[in-house]
Parts: sequence; C-alpha cells; structure tokens
Amino acid sequence: MLSPAPAAKTTARPTRYRHIQQGMRERLLPYAYVAPFFLLFFIFGLFPLLFTFYIALFDWDPIGERHYVGLENFTELARDPRFWGAMRNTFSIWVLSTVPQLMLALVVAHVLNHVRLRAATLFRMSVLVPYITSVAATTIVFAQLFDRDYGILNWILGLLGFQHFDFTASVWGSHFMIAVMVAWRWTGYNVLLYLASLQAVPRELYEAAAADGASGWKQFRHISIPSLRPIIVFTVVTSTIGGLQIFTEPLLANPVGGLTCGAARQCQTLTLFLYEQGFGRFHFGYGAAVGVALFVMVVIVAAINYLLVTRIRSERP
Repeated sequence: MLSPAPAAKTTARPTRYRHIQQGMRERLLPYAYVAPFFLLFFIFGLFPLLFTFYIALFDWDPIGERHYVGLENFTELARDPRFWGAMRNTFSIWVLSTVPQLMLALVVAHVLNHVRLRAATLFRMSVLVPYITSVAATTIVFAQLFDRDYGILNWILGLLGFQHFDFTASVWGSHFMIAVMVAWRWTGYNVLLYLASLQAVPRELYEAAAADGASGWKQFRHISIPSLRPIIVFTVVTSTIGGLQIFTEPLLANPVGGLTCGAARQCQTLTLFLYEQGFGRFHFGYGAAVGVALFVMVVIVAAINYLLVTRIRSERP
C-alpha cells in the first residue's frame, strides 16, 4: 500500500527542477540580451576612456620611453595658449553654427507642419539629404564655393564691386565658412526632430488660437515653442557635444593649413589640436590630456542638460 509514494517523489522532483531551471532562464535571459551592448561599450567606450586617463599621467612617446609625470600635462595644458586658442575657435564655430541652425530648423518644421504642400512627404524627407551626404564631399564642395580666386561667393562680391575675400586666411571668415557647412548638414536632421514633436501637438490648440484671432507668429511663439521645449534642450545639447568634437570640416576646409588649420591656427579646434599633439607630434600623454579636458567639457554639458530638463519638467502644470 505504501509503494506508490516513491514514484510520487520521483515525479515531483523533475517538476521542481524544471521550475527552477525555467525561473533561472527567465532571470538570466534579459541579461544575456543586453550583454553584447555592455561588452562592446566596455571594449570601445569605457576601456579607451580609462586608458586615456592613464596615458595623460605620462610623458609618453610611442617610439621611445614613457615617464610618469602625474598632473604635469594638465598644468602645461592650462598654460598653453594653443589650447585656449583652439577652445575659443571651437566655441566660436559652435555658436555661429548652432544658433542659426536651430532657429531655422524651428521655422522650417513649423511651416512643414502647417502649410499644405503637394508631395509633403517628399519635402519632409528632402531636408534629410544633407545629413546623409558624405562629410568629406560636403566640405570639399563648400571649400570650392568659398575659394578666394574661383569661388562663387567671391565672384558675386566681384560683381558688386568688392575685393575678393580669403575666408580660410581670416579667423572669422574661416569660422563662418565652417559654421555654414555644419548648419547645412544638421539643419534637416533637427527639422525632422521638431516636426515629429509638433505632429504630437493636438490640432485643436491651433484651431482654438486661430479662432481667438491669434496670428501665425503668436501660435508659433505660444504653442509650438512651449511644446518643443524638451526636444529643443535635447538638440541644443547634442549640437553642443557635436560642436565640441568637430574635426573633419576644419581639417578639409583648409587642407593647406594641415592640422594647425593655417599658420595662425585660425580655425584649429580642440579635436584637431588633440590629433596634432597625439598623432602629429607623437606626444601621446599631452594629447590624452587634451582628450580628458574635452571629456570634462562634455560632462559639464550633460550636467547642464540634466538640470535644464529637470527644471522644465518641474515647471509643467
């Protein structure tokens, strides 16, 4: 009469193990799915960053010896006028490119969201063409447009009776030329971001404002812009981070100037200065110190982004 008991235990044991295995699988599978991202981030993100901090503490010659110097590279960096000049150039190009770019993107997105156009999807997608165009090809074309002798802009200046202007030899001229390249490439990308956010705004708000006699400008100012505040903060931060890392445009805009972007370093950015020190002069330690300083600037921008977003959310009703 007692013989069936062992069979019941035998049946219950595999069932219990199966539940345990299933529970472990459900707990471990999510980690397995995200593991490739963390692995790639560690290899190509975190490790290079930590190694950069490590190199910055040495007087590192890749074909010679290395000596531990502590914070000496950062002390020298703080006294280096070339570094501060590169920083001024970087922020100057960022201001000249980001402010008009985002303002124009806001206006174009507002127009595309309200004006009824034939083939509206084609117009909306066409603004993204500059973004998918090669940076090198864009820079070469704009360098030809701004050329002193054969550029179309100087040809127009000649027709108007003005002398030809050498954009690459001037500080503000080179900054303006690079800013135009950056704005042309990224305006369409920001237009699509703003347009996607505007399409989420209820049409009833605009209809009610129009019924109350609000003009298009008032609708844009009091409905569109407040609705876009979070995405405006996002685009400002991403544009700032991208502006701090600008490299290809100044390098190809003045190919004769090389990594210094001219004899007076008139358009040398922080990334160009980093590349010059690290791979042009093989001062790896000093170049890594520039990279660390650039990283600190990006962290400051990210912190400002967090504070702005937090404040915007707290102001919402």
